[in-house]
Amino acid sequence: MLGDNPATRHHAKRMRREPTPAEEAVWRLVRNRRLVGFKFRRQQPFGHYILDCYCPAARLVVELDGNSHATPSGQIEDAERRQYLEARGILVLRFWNTEVAEDPEAVAECIAEACALRVKRRGASELQ
Repeated sequence: MLGDNPATRHHAKRMRREPTPAEEAVWRLVRNRRLVGFKFRRQQPFGHYILDCYCPAARLVVELDGNSHATPSGQIEDAERRQYLEARGILVLRFWNTEVAEDPEAVAECIAEACALRVKRRGASELQ
């Protein structure tokens, strides 16, 4: 499922070279296991989607939204994307670019808590 489409992989590589300011800010917070030791992948292809920041251990994606996501068509696309990912066991956290710019520490704390909770729950369910 990850990176199975050559065109999507190519587009993801281009997106990694040209990040938005919000993507750069979040990547600085999570790269190199800086966020409580969790490993993240940036602009990770998944099916026909590209995930902004993906944590495989927690099966969690962080999506960063700009103005295009506030439009009716953007909201429909986001809902379809969320449904697709959640059907595959992936939790989607969405943050507006302005949230990242105004309070990156709060965004990082939210991501860290969600990752820790997901890993804890997955570990408990795998033991049963």
